[in-house]
Amino acid sequence: CSVELKLGKKVNEGKTKEVYELPDIPGCVLMQSKDQITAGNAARKDRMEGKAAISNTTTSCVFQLLQEAGIKTAFVRKHSDTAFIAAHCEMIPIEWVCRRIATGSFLKRNPGVKEGYKFYPPKIEMFFKDDANNDPQWSEEQLIEAKFSFAGLTIGQTEVDIMARSTQAIFEILEKSWQPQNCTLVDLKIEFGVNILTKEIVLADVIDNDSWRLWPSGDRSQQKDKQSYRDLKEVTPEALQMVKRNFEWVAERVELLLKTKSQGRVVVLMGSPSDLSHCEKIKKACATFGIPCELRVTSAHKGPDETLRIKAEYEGDGIPTVFVAVAGRSNGLGPVMSGNTAYPVVNCPPLSADWGAQDVWSSLRLPSGLGCPTTLSPEGAAQFAAQIFGLNNHLVWAKLRSSMLNTWISLKQADKKLRECTL
Repeated sequence: CSVELKLGKKVNEGKTKEVYELPDIPGCVLMQSKDQITAGNAARKDRMEGKAAISNTTTSCVFQLLQEAGIKTAFVRKHSDTAFIAAHCEMIPIEWVCRRIATGSFLKRNPGVKEGYKFYPPKIEMFFKDDANNDPQWSEEQLIEAKFSFAGLTIGQTEVDIMARSTQAIFEILEKSWQPQNCTLVDLKIEFGVNILTKEIVLADVIDNDSWRLWPSGDRSQQKDKQSYRDLKEVTPEALQMVKRNFEWVAERVELLLKTKSQGRVVVLMGSPSDLSHCEKIKKACATFGIPCELRVTSAHKGPDETLRIKAEYEGDGIPTVFVAVAGRSNGLGPVMSGNTAYPVVNCPPLSADWGAQDVWSSLRLPSGLGCPTTLSPEGAAQFAAQIFGLNNHLVWAKLRSSMLNTWISLKQADKKLRECTL
């Protein structure tokens, strides 16, 4: 349901969208898509009925996925079939490209490299947005020397590093998200802006079917992205219908990126209710990864039969489970669980000040045939469980990847701030 929005002045117009100020929502703009498809800096352009709605659906889903993972973006919410609301940004005129597989313009610029060459880690390139000169490739040095300033933020080494790191993380999250659909994300083009209110660099513009190459089953001949339009010998109504079907195929599947088939849960077993506050921290940290967590009280020393009955209950309902054993003093709980289940068990003992150093050995020194690791931090135990589930749940993996990026960015910014203070 889209409420009528009062549109202010047109801030910008590109080949496929228009941007309007929103007087009633300060700091926000409306991104309005057009039914237009272009290639080669609009050397070829055609009207494609319904493209605005397809692009808007694709962008809205992709930004929602990234935002829920923890990536900072300009996206606020989908407004109508063909428009979404975004934070008003001053755009940085660079197209950041991240590639996993060599194809397209990379092959032209790097003769001798065969199509299909794989980059580990993915390769990052940048292009200066300048239609008159066909968007020339730029180096990091050129971008730093340009001394751009947007919304009061000067683009220096720190900002370039943040955009480069973010580009790789965003690519990897989307690559991982397409894998369950048996679809290879070959490359991706994105843009950043500086949010005029918060003054921070955020992923902005759009990510739609013009922004990437997507090969179902890793097969280029099945490509579903805009390349199918670029490759047309001539644009006939039939050919445009084929391109439109590809775009619709992507728009339908992009909604599935927000879901995952695999579910999982963490079950925290505590030896005594006195350990509840320690266990609550594990549960809270699990929630940040979107992982359900249950707390139970059972003692492997005082009621081993009950401990094994609880274990059997969670093994029997088919939901993948990671057990976290929380037992102070002598930890019998983790080792007993580990010796009696094929599910992962991680020890997370709460250590007391007086005997902590001795107590921890009961978690570390295990009988042979047991494989339960020990982590002393409740947040660490939740993260370990998330890493296990992330192996086949792209939504959990995306949160882990995003959290790594955000930690790196905050260190980078703290360093910059400290240097500015001491200069």
